[in-house]
Amino acid sequence: METNSSLARDGGAERALKVGIVGYGYATATFHAPLVRSVPGLELVALASSDAAKVRAALPQVDVCDTPQALFARPDIDLVVIPTPNASHYPLALAALAAGKHVVVDKPFTIDVAEAADLIARAEAGGRLLSVFHNRRWDADFLTVRQLLAAGTLGRVTQLESHFDRFRPQVQTRWRESGVPGSGLWYDLGPHLLDQALQLFGAPQTITLDLMRQRDGAATDDWFHAVLRYDNLRVILHASALTAQPGPRFVVHGTAGSYVKLGLDAQEDALKAGLAPGGAQWGIDPQPGTLTMAGADGLAVRGHAGVDGDYRRYYAGVRDAILGVGANPVPAAEALQVMRWLACGQQSWRESRAVGLAP
Repeated sequence: METNSSLARDGGAERALKVGIVGYGYATATFHAPLVRSVPGLELVALASSDAAKVRAALPQVDVCDTPQALFARPDIDLVVIPTPNASHYPLALAALAAGKHVVVDKPFTIDVAEAADLIARAEAGGRLLSVFHNRRWDADFLTVRQLLAAGTLGRVTQLESHFDRFRPQVQTRWRESGVPGSGLWYDLGPHLLDQALQLFGAPQTITLDLMRQRDGAATDDWFHAVLRYDNLRVILHASALTAQPGPRFVVHGTAGSYVKLGLDAQEDALKAGLAPGGAQWGIDPQPGTLTMAGADGLAVRGHAGVDGDYRRYYAGVRDAILGVGANPVPAAEALQVMRWLACGQQSWRESRAVGLAP
């Protein structure tokens, strides 16, 4: 991939790629800023924010631009990260690409398929990298499930359940729960779970989705249950904001045995606690899963520690792809497929039927 002229070698040594982030909300403060700053070869140099004092208190060495447009106009910025409200992803990414920047967009890619396809076309025409932050490809539990399936440990897999349940009984005053386009749990957690399913099994034949507003005063969906149909496999995706006692995060059944994993990946909690990514215990799952395997003497149960997670690998991949020494870790075309299945799910819910992609 062609790179910006600003990636030229300075004094004989290639300098770090300079990164700018739009906004300083939860996603920036918790995920993007710490992760970018933890990856060698990336340098966070500027943020666009209307609250300069807040940014300077947390990141005194980072410049603050009054507007996204001012950030995009900076000639030193190589990569722009857009972790803003979902409905703003398309216009901001469009403007950043027009300014000649490489772009990372938080999930969901956009709020509709046409916007996603347009961004892909514009990035390809301009020779820019366009990637989507599907960071949960680097969750410890997902990587462990992927490893088990690749090794054939469970035999032929017949059912996978992927749950992302939390207990948040109070509706918050924030855009994610406001009922605006792109809000709701299906748009918040659905992209993560769909992306993981597509990575494991490819496109299903159909999706059947049910949505609910369970909490008092909810303005948008805060519960979903989706079933993806494959020939000899069913994948169940479920999320709730009103589950005080969550069940397993993953349940996988196959002809040779089962895998059950309790607890969410620990990286988000570590980031929220202010821990720097990459420490000695980073990404280690504190609740290893359990394998129940069929053998000559019946069923045998054992713990299975699995694979460590590491969200830094996403941004390291983005860095390498921009420099032309690696592949885009989440190509926008893959995120477009997630958008298509998000839309199929919405159609399924509206029409109370199973929906698949048109040939």
